[in-house]
Amino acid sequence: MDRKWWTLITVCVATFMLLLDITVVNVALPSIQESLDASFSDLQWVVDAYSLTLAAFLLTAGVLGDMYGRRGVFAFGLGIFSASSLLCGLSADPLMLNLARAAQGVGGAVMFATSLALIAQAFQGKERGTAFGIYGATIGGAVAIGPLLGGAITSSIGWRWIFFINVPIGIAAIVLTLVVISESRDPAKRRVDIVGFVSFSAALFMLVFALVRGNDAGWTSGQIIGLFSGAAALLVVFLLAEWRGSDPMLDIALFKRPAMVGVSVATFAIAASIFAMFLYLTLYIQDDLGYSPFQAGLRFLPISVVSFFVAPIAGRLLDKIQARYLMGAGLLLVAIGCALMTRTTPTSSWTVLIPGLLVCGIGIGTANPVIASASVSVVPHERSGMASGSSNTFRQVGIATGIAGLGAIFQHQIRSSVQTALLSTSAGRAAAADHHSALVSAFSSGQVHQAVAHFSAAQQAAVLGAYRTGFSHTLNDLMWIGAGVALVGALAAVLLVRQRDFVTSGGPPPAAAAG
Repeated sequence: MDRKWWTLITVCVATFMLLLDITVVNVALPSIQESLDASFSDLQWVVDAYSLTLAAFLLTAGVLGDMYGRRGVFAFGLGIFSASSLLCGLSADPLMLNLARAAQGVGGAVMFATSLALIAQAFQGKERGTAFGIYGATIGGAVAIGPLLGGAITSSIGWRWIFFINVPIGIAAIVLTLVVISESRDPAKRRVDIVGFVSFSAALFMLVFALVRGNDAGWTSGQIIGLFSGAAALLVVFLLAEWRGSDPMLDIALFKRPAMVGVSVATFAIAASIFAMFLYLTLYIQDDLGYSPFQAGLRFLPISVVSFFVAPIAGRLLDKIQARYLMGAGLLLVAIGCALMTRTTPTSSWTVLIPGLLVCGIGIGTANPVIASASVSVVPHERSGMASGSSNTFRQVGIATGIAGLGAIFQHQIRSSVQTALLSTSAGRAAAADHHSALVSAFSSGQVHQAVAHFSAAQQAAVLGAYRTGFSHTLNDLMWIGAGVALVGALAAVLLVRQRDFVTSGGPPPAAAAG
């Protein structure tokens, strides 16, 4: 087999492991919550600790790949990811798990930042479209098998094994990387942008921390206002450092091309909408409807299987249809799918989600490979590492801020919605009077089922009924927000991703017509 195809296989295996870990974790979150006595905020950090460090290190990792060689840096990232996966599985409390997840994010950043560049340097022309289609199918496959595999592992041998399984896969991927992938680097002399890295990482952390802590600390408290102000100030420092720096980790000049802006907005939008929503859909299916992790995994098959089969088709269509139309159509379908999932009621079953899951699956499968290809096709080949890092940074920032922002809305709204429903029945009013402090804590932490274990049967029924009412109403509102975010991404893709901004050697063929 040609060496370039071995490169594709190796990168896809590593990417599959990386993305599988994200989807697997979503299904395991309720089990992690029970096992480690974790709060709702702890669950947010299981996802956000990973996304934060992934986003913070991506741009720097892309530069390191350009400087020292993408193959070696990719293998190093695999090593960090595998070792931290072992620590995740050994975690004894939420803090240890979240710190290990943050370390996983560092390894994931190194892998993500160099993966697209490795494929881009191995393939050219029409073969590149095919390669990105397979890469997109890998993403779809991870989404497809992740919930089911995660549910099966969690239900049978425990959530810790969703992390332990990464260790042998990671070792095998390291060996393949060192044996079959050709080394490549940017011939220009580069340096690590310390000011940019520190200011961006700190700004992102302060922003997400403020969103997670806002409900508990108070949105007008000095702590939260200070965090938002600090994040804004550091973001300005970052932009100035990148604009004035001689060798920035993110070349702001790249965004003079409208296509680069459009791809970045689209990447952020798909992440902040449907991918951020997976946490709340999982909690709805398991906590609210009472399904086991494996049963929840089965119920995610509509979105995951469809995206898996649509992705390679979208990759091949890049030869015939302009990237902006494919990208815009994919995000529009995600918006429609989210809107279709706004019909949950206190008495509805999970089947009410099926139409939306199917439409979102088509949208994800359409948009993902196009975004992956376009992100490295709108810049010169020697900047592919930076472009890859930029694209994946916007994706992870979208997930991190999406989960934190939606979580802030979720926590605020579910408290008031559940309390309103609770006070509408006599048993509910009695439960609220007898167990006020316990219920307030339970609504904030998401541990309602544990809190009502010692209540009377009538009070249990009243509280759980009110919780289901509040959860369904809140989920509907979150879905409308997700639909709006995806729609903005669709418009940005269609209006900004112009065909003339693509680099001929790496972009879609000229036959796709100028835009």
